[in-house]
Amino acid sequence: MSESLGKKISELRKEKNLTQEGLAEALGVSPQAVSKWENDLSCPDIMLLPALASLFDVSIDELFGKKQKETVLLPPDSRKNPDELLLRVCARVDDDVKIVLRLPMPLVKTMLSTGLTMPQISGNDILKELDLEKVLLLVDNGLYGKLLEIEADDVLIEVAVE
Repeated sequence: MSESLGKKISELRKEKNLTQEGLAEALGVSPQAVSKWENDLSCPDIMLLPALASLFDVSIDELFGKKQKETVLLPPDSRKNPDELLLRVCARVDDDVKIVLRLPMPLVKTMLSTGLTMPQISGNDILKELDLEKVLLLVDNGLYGKLLEIEADDVLIEVAVE
């Protein structure tokens, strides 16, 4: 059974550490409207979907539960500008999100070129072996989507470029 739009909005709102009131204010609607969406009593106006997706850093398709292709390799003439992409690192333990990073690729490049590290990655036993320079190389060669998924015991690590 696929997840409802309301449940997806609730999940994404919580990932962003937003209250229903905060989401309502950001979208110019009432907190009661957000509550109704999350309880599947109503749906957001279609004109709000782009703002909602943008606020949550997802596509409109993802709001409706459509999964993006796991990984795609684009030919040189179809590649996206790497500076317009995001690096997403997500670590879950027992279905609870523990680490979610969404970093613009220019920031990742700057951090690498200046020798800065991300404590969320370098300080994590599972993520510290993640070589961001190799991730950038994959992106430069046209690889997008989910680049890495590690599942061990009750831990799930995902690295994606979107």
